[in-house]
Amino acid sequence: MITTVVGNYPKISAKAGAPNLRRAISQFDTGRITQEELDRVAGQVTQEVIQEQVEAGVDLITDGQVRWNDGQTYVARGIKGFQINGLTRYFDTNTYYRQPVPEEKLEWKGPITVGDFKFVTEISPRPVKPVITGPYTLGRLSQLGSYGELHALVMDLAHGLNKESLALQEAGATLIQFDEPAILRYPEEMDLLVEASQVLTQGVRVKTAIYTWFGGISAIGSRFFSLPFDVFGLDFVMGPENYEMIQHLPPEKELAVGIMDARNTRMESVDVLVDSIRRISRYVPLDRLYVNPSAGLEYLPRITAQEKLARLVEGVRKAQEVLV
Repeated sequence: MITTVVGNYPKISAKAGAPNLRRAISQFDTGRITQEELDRVAGQVTQEVIQEQVEAGVDLITDGQVRWNDGQTYVARGIKGFQINGLTRYFDTNTYYRQPVPEEKLEWKGPITVGDFKFVTEISPRPVKPVITGPYTLGRLSQLGSYGELHALVMDLAHGLNKESLALQEAGATLIQFDEPAILRYPEEMDLLVEASQVLTQGVRVKTAIYTWFGGISAIGSRFFSLPFDVFGLDFVMGPENYEMIQHLPPEKELAVGIMDARNTRMESVDVLVDSIRRISRYVPLDRLYVNPSAGLEYLPRITAQEKLARLVEGVRKAQEVLV
């Protein structure tokens, strides 16, 4: 089993004297610091986030998406043709994002996440996976704008993000994660996700993962596992039906299991985590599992996020002892 994270991590530290990214962004917006100074603070926070994941014992980390405003606008700002609109709620959470709006045909204008990936790989003692918001979710959470309909918008995003994926592959990524949680809200649009995913992964030779959260895949069914990805990330906290759905996972595929609640400060016990892994192992062997929180950890206080990761690692180690 490999322990990992889903993507984002709390940006604000409770430690005295820690770099404060929120304050730095405010200072930049009011012209009190330069872009270079803002980048320096973001780099310092990223280093902290890496260190905390490593200290917790996580095998495969991310950059914590420290430089991301949210899962949509960071990617959208790197795509020609998008404008960023006002705030709207992110699913059923208490967080908001600025909704992208296409005002002309969307085009990939160059690497969006490659610089962040290279920065982290140069300083991380652990393997790093880059994360990209998938074309279906990015399109679904945007306004239709000049496109007027969803299919063309998503497909243009798929072509552009395929170029981003190839750039990450060229930069040395060995696993690329694509986030597609929106399909759980619109399972009737599975055909569109299939078509977009085929374009998205074309020419990508490294391992790919698709992650969902905030629910289960029962409304989609086993067809979900026919998507052209190597790893399938599911939320077992808000989607308990996934414990049964995974019996349909093809034997050549791998599974990423979100068994620790990323939206609740309550700490799971080691025994609860072991029991979850035991249930999953009835259908999927341990050597085909990635184990992670149910979603990104940015909803939690920083100290709680690290404690949860440490407990997750402890649970995986215990499971390896008792189940192997």
